[in-house]
Amino acid sequence: MTDTTTTAAPAPFAEPTRAVTGGWIALFATAWLGIWMAQLTPVQLLLPVQIEAQLGATYWVDNVVAFGIISGIAGLCALIAYPLTGALSDRTTSRFGRRRPWIAAGALLFAASLFVLGLQESIVGVGVFWALALTGFCVLTAALTASISDQVPVNQRGYVSGWISAPQAIGTILGLALVVGLELGQFLGYAAVAVLLLVLVLPFLLRVPDAVLPSASKLTFAAFIEGFWISPRRYPDFGWTLLSRILVNFGNAFGTALLFQFLQYGLKVDDAETTLILLTLVYMVFVILASLVLGKLSDRLGRRKVFVFVAAALQGAAALLLAFVPDLTVAFIAAGMLGLGYGCFLSVDQALATQVLPDPHTRGKDLGIMNIATAVPQAMAPLLGAFIVALLAGFQGLFILSAIAALLGAVAVLPIRSVK
Repeated sequence: MTDTTTTAAPAPFAEPTRAVTGGWIALFATAWLGIWMAQLTPVQLLLPVQIEAQLGATYWVDNVVAFGIISGIAGLCALIAYPLTGALSDRTTSRFGRRRPWIAAGALLFAASLFVLGLQESIVGVGVFWALALTGFCVLTAALTASISDQVPVNQRGYVSGWISAPQAIGTILGLALVVGLELGQFLGYAAVAVLLLVLVLPFLLRVPDAVLPSASKLTFAAFIEGFWISPRRYPDFGWTLLSRILVNFGNAFGTALLFQFLQYGLKVDDAETTLILLTLVYMVFVILASLVLGKLSDRLGRRKVFVFVAAALQGAAALLLAFVPDLTVAFIAAGMLGLGYGCFLSVDQALATQVLPDPHTRGKDLGIMNIATAVPQAMAPLLGAFIVALLAGFQGLFILSAIAALLGAVAVLPIRSVK
């Protein structure tokens, strides 16, 4: 089979029909491994510890609220960066292609911001440079995600999308193990994941071709603002897919954002850091299995909705277990269920999203809007979750809300008509 990492990419607006090879997928997965290590290691460990050290608060909720505010501000940046990068990359006429310049620019901004973030000794500095880092993450992933709809045929998209979610699980555990196992500390921890980001993204950037767009219309401010609105009446399947993604990602984020605090203050385990790594390891195994095996199965069967529905419902069931049976053994069972559900959802829902896009000329922008539904819930969940735990109903209320969001997300895929 011809290696698509060295031959020409499909024409810019053509629906891809030639299967991508194992080499293409390997480079794609390697890039995502670096991306997830650089994004999730700070979220899971480096940022909370850094904020706690700067804030010096004695009550854990104060630290989580500060983390939530910083994450929320960064999430606002994602609201702009995702669709703007997508819209600009749809129109980029560089000789290097439409997406590659944005992949390179996003990786450099992301890595540089992480380096400087590791040097910060004030809450304001942490907030500014995490917002810049997340902006780089959005620029990079908006362009990289668009390469699926540009180059991967429909009957491979579930499996290829699985290579976004599988590296997410691996990157999380590798990043935590790297920082904790080597006792790298604040600056070296950020520097390590920044270097790994550049090293792992570079092969995809250099080896995978990107079709050159000969000409394109200019992006005006009015056109950009107008492009944010995709009528759910005119494109109902896009609207239902977007709504489902928002709800399921809020459900997942509510269930995982305060997991460390749940172990510390809810279950009161002796070694919360080690237990978190073990739970993450269980979660990782099931995410990898689900994303790759079930993603490929959905390709073979030509069906997406049933997989997304079951995956979302499984996450809801895991959250209900944590809510009503708060026990460490049950937490490990729930971690497996959550990994199985979220791994399947990440791969199959990404494939589903590429099949409901309104216009091949605006794939990057439209997928950018879809990506907002992943980034913003993750950014807002720590702040909202801290308020729910502290002011309303404790950890039980948080997990019940997580279950409700996930189950509503499952229901939201049922009205989709254009995809089975």
